[in-house]
Amino acid sequence: MQQEQVLVPYEQYLLEPEKEEIRRNSNSVLYNKKEIVFRQNTRTSHIMFVKSGLVKIFKEGRNNKYIILKVAVQNDFLGLLSIYGRDTHQYSASAVQPSEITFIDITTFNKILFTNGEFADKIIKKISNDGLFIFDRLMSQSHKQLPGRIADVILYFAETIYKNEEFEFPFTRRELAELAGTTKESFIRTLAEFKNDKIIDLDGSIVRINSLKIIKTLSQLG
Repeated sequence: MQQEQVLVPYEQYLLEPEKEEIRRNSNSVLYNKKEIVFRQNTRTSHIMFVKSGLVKIFKEGRNNKYIILKVAVQNDFLGLLSIYGRDTHQYSASAVQPSEITFIDITTFNKILFTNGEFADKIIKKISNDGLFIFDRLMSQSHKQLPGRIADVILYFAETIYKNEEFEFPFTRRELAELAGTTKESFIRTLAEFKNDKIIDLDGSIVRINSLKIIKTLSQLG
């Protein structure tokens, strides 16, 4: 179910003049599936958030290798870690499906941050939580065995992205493998094992979790 669209995340902490200033200094852009929203190593220039759709956040490495860091959903900010840490984006973002992205003038946004402490507190906590989430994802990829990593991916989509135990993977098998930190072949094999063990039902990209308890146990045991 779609969330109600907002002017800006945490807008309930803004005064009416601040909301009006954001309205005057923002615009929204529609992106097609797979279209790049911003590219790694380009200069940061605007505050962005997902008005609708899904956006893939990924780090580009050598030899066309990628690590998918997270999936941004409706009302998620994009790029805050880079904007307030460096003057260039440290990762890339692309639309997973047709998505609408709102761009807010960074000078306007910063002016409100400096004068509205409650709003600034929410933004600081959001940046911190985004960083901690990425740390947890990288730890999972580094220290968990393959079944635990695949369980993490399934839980991520079920509990964080779709909030439903039946959902459709929005990614290709290669992208799902990048999210899990493994090869496409290993991801497909492990997913098939989950299906054969009746932990999940799998019909193409549609997943139905039969035992959330087992998935969570695999995640916890790593």
